[in-house]
Amino acid sequence: MDTLSYKTVSANKATVNKEWVIIDAEGKILGRLAAVVASMLRGKHKTNFTPHVDCGDNVIVINAEKVKLSGNKMTDKEYIRHTGFPGGQRIVTADALLKKNPIGLVENAVKGMLPKNRLGSALYRNLHVYAGQEHPHEAQKPKTIEL
Repeated sequence: MDTLSYKTVSANKATVNKEWVIIDAEGKILGRLAAVVASMLRGKHKTNFTPHVDCGDNVIVINAEKVKLSGNKMTDKEYIRHTGFPGGQRIVTADALLKKNPIGLVENAVKGMLPKNRLGSALYRNLHVYAGQEHPHEAQKPKTIEL
């Protein structure tokens, strides 16, 4: 038996091949969309996935304003932040956030599914979300992914 053929392949910055992909969020449920996007940013769909390396793809999400939430989450789900001042807790519903900043709704969902460390910050920079159909990344020749 040739034991050399069973070596584990570990990717690094030089050997990883990053691609550009487009995901259309129109009519998709937010959490399911975010789970797929986070997995693609991480690179878990690739055969040479390495947990400590940025081996994922650059993901472009278009039509973020047309994303849906299941059940009553559109009115009941609340996003809480704090200004840092006394009494500075601010609460906004998913419906209000979608009207005001649809990009932030998708980015927040994806960011929560990434690692909470320096690698997660680097992976988050590979995410590009746009509210409408247009995006400025045509030069990268992205391929469309159907969910």
